[in-house]
Amino acid sequence: MESENRLSVTAVVPSLNPTRQLVKTVEGLLAVGFTGVVLVNDGSAPEALSYFEEAARSPKVTLLTHPANQGKGAAMKTAFTWLLENRPRGAGVVTVDGDGQHHPEDALACARAMLAEEKVILGCRDFSRPEVPSRSRMGNRITGAVFKLFCGMDISDTQTGLRAIPARYLEELSSVAGERYEYETNMLLALKDRHIPYGGVPIRTIYLEDNRSSHFHIIRDSWRIYKLILAHFFRYAFSSLASAAADTGLFALLSLLLAGLLTGTALNAAATLGARLLSSLLNFSLNRWVVFKGGGPLGRSLARYYALALPMLLAQFLLTEGAFQTAHVTDGQTVLRAVIYTAVMAVLFVGSYVIQHRWVFTSGDREKGEGFNE
Repeated sequence: MESENRLSVTAVVPSLNPTRQLVKTVEGLLAVGFTGVVLVNDGSAPEALSYFEEAARSPKVTLLTHPANQGKGAAMKTAFTWLLENRPRGAGVVTVDGDGQHHPEDALACARAMLAEEKVILGCRDFSRPEVPSRSRMGNRITGAVFKLFCGMDISDTQTGLRAIPARYLEELSSVAGERYEYETNMLLALKDRHIPYGGVPIRTIYLEDNRSSHFHIIRDSWRIYKLILAHFFRYAFSSLASAAADTGLFALLSLLLAGLLTGTALNAAATLGARLLSSLLNFSLNRWVVFKGGGPLGRSLARYYALALPMLLAQFLLTEGAFQTAHVTDGQTVLRAVIYTAVMAVLFVGSYVIQHRWVFTSGDREKGEGFNE
């Protein structure tokens, strides 16, 4: 990293009830060349205050304090806001945990990659290593799979707190919702929704005392994280249910309106076609502007949406009929037929969500701007 660029990148260290490891972390950051550290005391107990005072003895360290615990996300936002107001010409920040799990040289590597690529850079650990606690390994694998399936984001370390953020995105990411650990998850989702380019670099995998210093509560904080991700999928489910209800209502309405003009098969076909067309436009609109919130040029998204519709209808028919024949299901076995039909529709429902998220409603900038350099 060029000297003047390195000095303009500030290390942000949020901390709650630290040990002396916090002092070592701050000293390590200064030793590798960071000349600005913003340390945030997030409402720590009185017995921990001496560590903050010792870490802040250097004039290069700014100590900010929350009178009461507000959460890691709130602490990060406090630091970001202070930097925007007091160091507006900085090149960006690197967020670092104060418990010793982030090596200062890795923070420097993330800062270098950020400056070189103008991307948000995530420091990614190797979770296959034997020293990784089983709960951390399993948690990251589950969260990574959820991100990939429901959000279309391939992130190898979704739990990393080591993140380098260019100054140009700092204000925008400061407005992301969340006060505690869910803020970091929300930040990842915001990278996709707001088309902010991101990447990753490999870092050391450090767990001290089986990660006992972590303030992460496995049930409470996991729920806060997963509900944010799954909310995206549930919006899609709501869109589908609303469109299905509209299809049924429109069919009844069109059948009534066209009854004086058409009869029999012609009436049924016209009402079905009209209802399906209008309900599909409703579904497209909800998915574009409510569920996926974007998708590049309108015409391209619309063309891709209908290009997906026909294969999905064909797949529904082939899979359902194929399952009926394979299982030798007769017309009289209504319960079994309903079970098979429901299973097929569930698979296609998830498949359609993934394809729409990754292809139909993805922007051109997003397709070109994301990726990891590992």
